[in-house]
Amino acid sequence: MFKRRLIWQLYPSFLLIIIIPIVGVTWYWSQSLRKFYLNQVAEDLKSRAHLIEKQISMGLTDQSFDQIDDLCKQIGLASTTRITIILPDGQVIADSDEQPAKMGNHADRPEFQTVLEQGSGSSIRFSQTLGKRMMYLAIALKQDGKVLAVIRTSVPVTAIDKALNSIYAKLLWAGVIIAVCAAVISLALSKRISMPIEKIKETARSFAAGNLDLRLSISKPIELAELAEAMNKMARQLNEKISTITTQNSESDAILSSMVEGVIAIDAEGCIVRINRAAASFLNVNTKQAERHKIAEAIDNIDIVEFAQESLNSSAPTEADIVLAGDEKRFLKLHGTRLSDVGGKKTGAVIVLTDVTRLQQLEKIRRDFVANVSHELKTPITSIKGFVETLQEGALTESQQARRFLEIIGKHSDRLNAIIDDLLSLSRLEEDSEKRMLSFETTLLKPVLTDAITLSEIKAEEKHIQVNLNCKENIEARINPALLEQAITNLIDNAIKYSTADSKIWVEAEQNENEIIVEVRDQGCGIDKKYQERIFERFYVVDKGRSRKLGGTGLGLSIVKHIAQVHGGHIEVESTVGKGSTFKIRLPVN
Repeated sequence: MFKRRLIWQLYPSFLLIIIIPIVGVTWYWSQSLRKFYLNQVAEDLKSRAHLIEKQISMGLTDQSFDQIDDLCKQIGLASTTRITIILPDGQVIADSDEQPAKMGNHADRPEFQTVLEQGSGSSIRFSQTLGKRMMYLAIALKQDGKVLAVIRTSVPVTAIDKALNSIYAKLLWAGVIIAVCAAVISLALSKRISMPIEKIKETARSFAAGNLDLRLSISKPIELAELAEAMNKMARQLNEKISTITTQNSESDAILSSMVEGVIAIDAEGCIVRINRAAASFLNVNTKQAERHKIAEAIDNIDIVEFAQESLNSSAPTEADIVLAGDEKRFLKLHGTRLSDVGGKKTGAVIVLTDVTRLQQLEKIRRDFVANVSHELKTPITSIKGFVETLQEGALTESQQARRFLEIIGKHSDRLNAIIDDLLSLSRLEEDSEKRMLSFETTLLKPVLTDAITLSEIKAEEKHIQVNLNCKENIEARINPALLEQAITNLIDNAIKYSTADSKIWVEAEQNENEIIVEVRDQGCGIDKKYQERIFERFYVVDKGRSRKLGGTGLGLSIVKHIAQVHGGHIEVESTVGKGSTFKIRLPVN
């Protein structure tokens, strides 16, 4: 629908209020003036008729119709007035402008009929004789109460109309001038009223657009001034409330963004109102694209969609555990709470997603660790217990047999001691790393590698294995020397254990732009590719029987892995079955 501005609603009203009285007064004045003018003309015609009344009466007495006609023509010519004498039967006996004989009977003329009834009559009509509009006035010429004739005088109305039109034109111009002045005044009045309202409207639009710093300044009229002050007060209050809400939203956003738990807020229709960064990351969705969409459309996981619906419909808090499939499984614990207004009407729900993947992994590691430790400790303990019982049952009397049993018990005791030492070493390493109690220093790398080789010399000489070192003198690294020495020693010991006699082992170090690489390479039996990812797990060994025979605990490579990690690096292996293995510790330069 077409909407008009206030000024164009007020302006026509003001204009009409002024124009209508002006038009009415002008029309009334023009009509009154016309009536007055016509009355004056009629009185003039009546006077002229009375002036010749005596002369016409004498002519009628003498029956001198020709003299009467001549008289009418003379007087008519002198006074520019048409004079007609009509007998009571309607016969025209004299006329100033026409021959009476040519004129028809005038008994049907309005002014003639009226004069017979009332003594005088007038009319304005078209003259068939002269072919123009005329004003007629007729009086009765009486003698002894009897009508002798009717004297009719007339003048053309065109002259009257011309005079009146001149007056009308002047009135019209005066009216136009007054109307223009009225229009200007009306426009000024309309603007005076509408401009403050327009100002209020524009300011209200600015308020709606968020610009609440504007202020209205209107002093009059008092009603609009009070409205402006009320709007200014409203703007101040809105600005304060919006600032408070903005601050609260910023705080909420900061809290939600920093939370490790995922948070999803939905309305009563199941549309996502808010979803924080953690939840978007868990569910692999875009935060902005997910909001304002149905949860079933935004999140491609039926378990979460069903849980959200359950949370909306349940008055009590809900919980569930789900698993997200993908490259890596992610375990989530869901907590849902329905939201209601003061009247108890459901308004939405909040769902909190807690990533318990690490807890699940730690629980699995704990179970595996307990099982592995139990298994690794049970084997030597069972053997020790069995040989002790055998000795108690009488084997002590056989010295050679007893000595062999005691040697076996000693070996199992050494294995127990080695397992416990490795467990304690691994535990201390993890504890010190978590508490940040480890100290690091920038030192030359070659002495550390040399010390590690020295510690393994006896074992290497027993198998006639040659350990070669290749490291530049000037390579420096920020390390914990004792820990790195332990890691290299473990790798060299493993290489010696799984290498054949008279083979070689190489310990090398090199530095590039970003990292330092320390590698231990052997010519041993090698490791199948399918086992290479798991050899750094605690107690994992490829060949358990051979590992126990060689004195392995299954913890050496796990210790090496943790030492590399506390240095900010990592360990990797390259191995070919039957050709040997290469273990590389990669440490960052800084």
